[in-house]
Parts: sequence; structure tokens; C-alpha cells
Amino acid sequence: MSAAAPTDAPREHHPLFRRRRFANWLPLGLTYATMYMGRYNFNVVKGDLGSMFHLDKVEMGWIFTAGTWTYALAVIFNGPLADRLGGRKGILFGAAGAALMNLVLGLLFLNGWQTKMLLGLSLMYSANMYFQSFGALSVVKVNAAWFHVRERGIFGAVFGIMISSGYWLAMTLGGWILAHYAWYMVFLVPSAAILVMVVIDSLLVRDRPSHAGHDDFDTGDASSGDETPVNMAYLFKRVFTNPVILTIAAAEFCTGFVRQGVLLYFVEYLKEVHHVMPSKSWSTMFYFASTGITVGGILGGFLCGFMSDKLFQSRRAPVAVIMYACQVLALIGLGLAPSKLMASIMIGVTCMFIFGVHGMLTGAASMDFGGRKAAASAAGLLDGIQYIAAGLTGFGLGYILKHYGWDGTPASPTHQPQNGIVWVASIIPFSIIGGLLMSRLWNATPRKGGSH
Repeated sequence: MSAAAPTDAPREHHPLFRRRRFANWLPLGLTYATMYMGRYNFNVVKGDLGSMFHLDKVEMGWIFTAGTWTYALAVIFNGPLADRLGGRKGILFGAAGAALMNLVLGLLFLNGWQTKMLLGLSLMYSANMYFQSFGALSVVKVNAAWFHVRERGIFGAVFGIMISSGYWLAMTLGGWILAHYAWYMVFLVPSAAILVMVVIDSLLVRDRPSHAGHDDFDTGDASSGDETPVNMAYLFKRVFTNPVILTIAAAEFCTGFVRQGVLLYFVEYLKEVHHVMPSKSWSTMFYFASTGITVGGILGGFLCGFMSDKLFQSRRAPVAVIMYACQVLALIGLGLAPSKLMASIMIGVTCMFIFGVHGMLTGAASMDFGGRKAAASAAGLLDGIQYIAAGLTGFGLGYILKHYGWDGTPASPTHQPQNGIVWVASIIPFSIIGGLLMSRLWNATPRKGGSH
């Protein structure tokens, strides 16, 4: 069926199509969530690993940085590959690889691995993150053909749910595993879960509606009416020289620092400032905080999706500006939280504004401005730039916290930190810059200053 003329109105889909689309994106979302469980299990066990193998915050930060920068480079270079090969192949390859690396890590620790931990963990975590890089690319690539541009604000919310669910699995289930089983099980359990999803994806996921027995349709994005062959020259022009995408990428750099600045250190913040322990015994406050990340991420995703599609005519920038401003207020509240309960609540509130804008920009704006044909390349650029910034939080914030402490006083046996003001003060400038960048795109859409 030939594509219809481009239209700004979403197509009215038949119920059979909606059910098949649900059967397509739900396995993708669950796969992405289990891959997150096999990625952020490192965050859960980071403190315990450091204590067991005598690695300080800076050294553990370098392991995280090695992995995130590997991810950043891989996701940028693999974006064009996923655009050319298709998202289905990408998710199967990436998920299978991530499952294998988590299995290897778990088995190594099970067998008493203790030598050259800094180098070994850096290499293993980096290999895992290479395979992880296919996750977001593949999800965005597949769904770009199944969702009209006017439906993508809601898809951005769904994308945020995928991310939030993955964090919940990593943090909540990871904390439960640490409390009840050997710590290396935080690698073995995600490996098994990811492998189950690889099998399900192979049976259900298809790249385009026409591959599942339905008609393809004009998605109303930057690829509408564009019959240019997808090659490197096309992708470079559509994505890597597009001023709107480059501005969004700069904003996602800021998101990356804020997001990982919170997620990489909140476990240690709760433990060292508020005495909330994720292991030893099942901690109610830790469960509350980690579940708050999920609930906050879901609420933030739907809030961004609703505001974008219903209040701002599918423009992403105005909502992003609001979310960045709210990040600043939430971070201040988190750093100055007077009790473990308030700190746990504020982690969820902060993540609502972080996950909301991240899901909208990487999940929806990448499809809008990259278009169906270059969605993976756009998502790869945005996600890659975000992870370059995330890598800075590893050794960068690790250095700051090691030398200045959570509240401005270096850690010592006699000092109990009272708050996390140094921590959040190091993060807040990036929220401010992100908001200023997105304010420049206030009226940008795929058909209005958003494409070549």
C-alpha cells in the first residue's frame, strides 16, 4: 500500500491493529526493562563491591565511567547500523549479548574471582554496556513505524515506563536479592530474565506493520514523503547536521549528568547520610525509595506525554523547559531532606522530572526529528551524548564526594554528614543549562524548523 500524503492528524487505527501494536511494543518494553536490570545491578552492588575488594569511590567511579563511555560511543555508531538492519535484529543481538555478559560476571564471582578487579570489572562492564547500547535504539526504531507523531507523546510516556520498570527491577529486586541470597545473584537473575525475553521477542516483535499483516501508514514525522534511500549520507544529513537534533543532544548531555548523578549515588547517599541500608536485611526505606523511582518515572512520563500532545500540540521543548526547572527545585529538596523518609520521597519526586524529560526527548523527539527512517540514528546520538555526560559522574562526582563529602566536610570516622548539599549543588547547573537550551526550540516541530 502506498503512503498517503503527509498529514498532521493521527490515523484512526483498527482495533486489530492496536492489539497487534500492543503485542509488538509490550515485549520490547519488557526486554528493555530486563536489560536495565542487567545494567543497573552495578549501581545496587557498587558499594558492596567496593568494600569487598577495597576500591574507593573514585575507583568504582572509573569502572562506571568505562562502561558508560563505551555505551556512549557504541550507541552513536550503532544507531546507523540499527537504521539499516532494523530494530528487531538489534534488540535480539543486544539482549542476547547483555544476558551473556551478566551470566559470565555472575559465574566469575561464584567461582571466587578476586584478582585485578579494577581492570577486570571495567572490561566486563564495558562489554555489557556495548550490548546494552542496542536497547533504546531498537525500541525507538521499531516503534517509529508503528506510532504517528501525534501519538508519540504517549509513547514517550511508555518509554519512560520501560526505563522506570527496569530501575525498579534493578534496585528493588536487586536489594531483595542482596538481603536474601549471595550477592553475585544480582548478575545471574537478570541474565535469565533477559534470555526469556529474547525468545519472546523472536516470536512477536516485527519491524513494521506490514511485517505483521497490517498496512504501513504515514507517521507524519520528518520522513513523511521522503523516499531517499537510507545510506550514511542520508543519515548524516538528517541527523548529524540537523541543528534541532544537535540542540536536543546538548540538552540530553545535561540530562545525562543529572540522571546518573542521582541514580549512581542515591544508594550511598541514603546509606551514609540517612543510614538506609539496601542489604543485610530488607530495608523498608530503601524499598520505598527505589519504588519511588519507578512510580515517579511513570508519573513523569505520562505528565510529559499528556502536556506535550494535549497542551502544546506535540511540541516537546516547552514541556522539557518546565521539567528542567522542576528538577532544580526537587534536587534542592533532596539534598536538604531532614529525614530518611523525606529523602526517600524526594528521590522519587526528583526522578519524576528527570525520567519524564529523558523519555520524551530520547523516546519521542528522536522519532519526530529523525523520522521513521533515521529514528535509531537520532536516538543513538541523543542517548550517546547523554551517556558521555553520565560517565563524568563516575569519577567526577566520585572525586568531589571523596574530597568534599556530602555536606562540604570530607568523610571521617568522627563526622556524620548532615545533608547532601554538595552532591546536589554539583548537579543543579546541568538542569539549568538543559532548560535554557530547550527554550531555544520552544516552537520547533518536525514540520516547523525541525527538519532540513
